[in-house]
Amino acid sequence: MAFQIGFSAVKFDNSETNDIYTAAEHPVQPRKSVVQVYFSKRNMTLSYYNDRFDLHQNDMVYVEGKLEGLLGRVVEVNYNFKIKVSDYKRVISVVNTDVNGRFFMAGSHFVTFDSKALPAEKAITWFRAPYKEEDEFVSGSDDTAFCLDDLSGMKVSSVIAEHGGAYYRENKVRYLSIDGTRGYAIVEGTQAYEVEFVYQNNQISGLVCSCFCAYNCKHEFAAILQLKETLEIISKDYAAEYERSGYFAAVDKGTLFSFAVDGRKNGSFTL
Repeated sequence: MAFQIGFSAVKFDNSETNDIYTAAEHPVQPRKSVVQVYFSKRNMTLSYYNDRFDLHQNDMVYVEGKLEGLLGRVVEVNYNFKIKVSDYKRVISVVNTDVNGRFFMAGSHFVTFDSKALPAEKAITWFRAPYKEEDEFVSGSDDTAFCLDDLSGMKVSSVIAEHGGAYYRENKVRYLSIDGTRGYAIVEGTQAYEVEFVYQNNQISGLVCSCFCAYNCKHEFAAILQLKETLEIISKDYAAEYERSGYFAAVDKGTLFSFAVDGRKNGSFTL
């Protein structure tokens, strides 16, 4: 079963397409405002000055200050104000939750074979703030490889396998993609971690995680378990689609609805 999810400025017309969500696009010009932002992880609401975006209620944002790095939702927008700017921290980023593309059912996840539907660079902004200009990262990997059909080749401890298996069963692999041979996953633990690897001829190599462990970790193990399940579903039900594109992205069902649908005040959605 497949459906389409999208956001556009056009009205919903059942004669042209079914399985589509439509909503009005926001103007792109910035509009100064003072906004109330709710942070669910802290159960608190704070005020911020905005001079970079045209913000609306239910927009998801990142801010500077003591709650930097935590995702917040705009709950109130005030355009009529006079403030001392130095008294306020600013909104620094707005999360792009617009999703356009065709998705298929794949167990606990939706899967798409359209590289533009939900690319990795968009998905990661749903879980962490953009890196700062001064942030610098380096990574490296050895020539270790293992077969996806035999995960003993990962050489993880029983404790890591147990914890990684729990992450997998709890659907904490929020996003997973294969683009050619490049593999990428977002695994949510105490924070969102990025797992990267190479997938070719059923072999995994170059496996690294942003938790910076010096060994294969629970996030990597969870991601590989999810990869194994997703590829089995694709091979059974969507082999032709994957063969044509050489790409797939899988997103946890709850994640897609939380970001792309929840909080929308208008439009329509059909399965």
